[in-house]
Amino acid sequence: MPEREGGTPPDRLRFGTYLASNVTAVALYELVTEEVGRRLGVPCELVVEASYESCEKDENEVCFVCSLPYVTFERRGLDLAIPVAAPVLEGVRYGGRPIYFSDVIVHRDSPFQSFLDLRGRSWAYNEPLSHSGYGITRYHLVRLGETNGFFGEVVEAGFHQEAIRMVAQGDVDGSAIDSQVLGMELRDHPDLAEQVQVVEALGPSTIQPVAVSRRVPEDVREAIRKVLVTMAEDPAVRERLSGALVERFVPVDPGSYDDIRMMVDACETAGFLELR
Repeated sequence: MPEREGGTPPDRLRFGTYLASNVTAVALYELVTEEVGRRLGVPCELVVEASYESCEKDENEVCFVCSLPYVTFERRGLDLAIPVAAPVLEGVRYGGRPIYFSDVIVHRDSPFQSFLDLRGRSWAYNEPLSHSGYGITRYHLVRLGETNGFFGEVVEAGFHQEAIRMVAQGDVDGSAIDSQVLGMELRDHPDLAEQVQVVEALGPSTIQPVAVSRRVPEDVREAIRKVLVTMAEDPAVRERLSGALVERFVPVDPGSYDDIRMMVDACETAGFLELR
């Protein structure tokens, strides 16, 4: 086990997840927590967080966090954690890189065939600190020059899973969904797969990182990174990763998220910070 400067190893590591909290996703975060604890010989616990308050207070040593709040907090001077690794998702569309898409979904029986067809229609997003559900949609509208009110109605669903169901039930016309979350939901709930269809993909974007608090000594951070990027070498672990559509983890660093910074810059320059 790596030691802190001064020779004292950490007595515990608290992991916090701020990402989608369906059963399969939580199982992935539990797996990472277990593997780090087992291989570093340190007690670890996972907390499913309900808000970013604990993230702002730097209460967790390791975070599964969306890239948008990571960049947003950084701009506020809260550069509290360092991205160390990120997942590579299964599938040809990901090209073996730590990226994901925001898939634009509509009801299968709707007449909409593209994002632009949704002008004046209703739209659901999961929450405003989500890059896949909010940030990239905002950026896409800036790129289209549609900053004067594109949607007829914008609704906060709370979670990607709820936004998917709102589209499936016809409560809203469209939504942008994290492609990993959508893949798991449509696999695990075939009834949903029969009710929605993807009409466009926004992205790709660098996928959400596993970030380690700057409070954690560098040697321990590097040890955590090593566990993450080698854990798929174990066939049993690789099978469990596959349950969340993850092939493996690869190293990332703060510069890996320059694409997210660019999108936030573009929205700030356009003065378009709220979906409408």
